[in-house]
Amino acid sequence: MPKILIVEDDSDIEYLIKIHIKDLGYEVESASDGIKGFDMALSGGYCLIILDVMLPGMDGLQVCQKLREAAVYSPILMLTSRGEEFDKVMGLESGADDYMTKPFGIREFVARVKAIIRREQRRAAASDAQTSPVAEFGNMIIDREKRKVFIDGEKVSLTPKEFDLLSLLSSSPGKYFSREQLLEQVWGYDFSGYDHTVSTHINRLRGKIEKDLNNPRFILTSWSVGYCFNDDIK
Repeated sequence: MPKILIVEDDSDIEYLIKIHIKDLGYEVESASDGIKGFDMALSGGYCLIILDVMLPGMDGLQVCQKLREAAVYSPILMLTSRGEEFDKVMGLESGADDYMTKPFGIREFVARVKAIIRREQRRAAASDAQTSPVAEFGNMIIDREKRKVFIDGEKVSLTPKEFDLLSLLSSSPGKYFSREQLLEQVWGYDFSGYDHTVSTHINRLRGKIEKDLNNPRFILTSWSVGYCFNDDIK
């Protein structure tokens, strides 16, 4: 049975989450502090990690960042009781796949969990079907199996979502994807209102792979259509 890890120090919230996760048919393990949660998550055997930001021992942002540094790519849903934009940005930058601000409705929580797992299953299936996991575009090399990107031989540090965006766009050079399509295929959302998430991640991705942001080489934009990976790279 697939397992989900809950790292939450509020016993009431942890109990509520656990009940609904079990109703979805998943085995649940939990930790009440960041250090224990990090040690458990290192196994990499979880299909999802639900991670609170404010934790004793090691906060959720540190846990998330250290897991990504340790090449643990289990999807992470971060929970925060603080709604400031800074916290949300920091969560995504540390490698989280999604975030929710407390208090949250349980129906939306369950929908987010399903969406994240559905997206991860599609990504795994696409990876298994990939005939050539390493793609080369001019001075850029994308290793989809190892989830690494190199430009001029230098490794580019991307968050999981930035890599997923680049991998999807580069899988079909010249094909334009709308923000809604990227949101659904990369984040797994099938509801509106999060278009800004796509734009923000595209901008950050470009900042890491483009030499000239005013004249991008890899990711092109059509304001009426969306984004595509340049199919004319020499």
